[in-house]
Amino acid sequence: MTDRVLSILSIAKKAGKISSGETAVLGDIRGFKSCLVIIAGDASAGTGKKFADKSTYYEVPFRVYSTKADLGRAIGKDMRSVISVNDSGLADTIIKRLEEADIYGE
Repeated sequence: MTDRVLSILSIAKKAGKISSGETAVLGDIRGFKSCLVIIAGDASAGTGKKFADKSTYYEVPFRVYSTKADLGRAIGKDMRSVISVNDSGLADTIIKRLEEADIYGE
């Protein structure tokens, strides 16, 4: 796995700092546990809107990234439309990596 963001998600999963699936992620957002929400780029429009709206309302940063298959594979699960990163340091690192990728066109 050469993708840095997916590698960080894998590490976060091993550290127990990830939740995935719609119900779990909604619970983390509402419970103020989530530091970052990642929405798969190929998630349905309804799922994307729901989690973007919830994240905005609860002031949790969110990013649209990768595919359901890649997100699931990174955390050792089946396809996942949404992932909650529940550690501020890991969330900040992921956001930084995504910003660097946009700057350098990776």
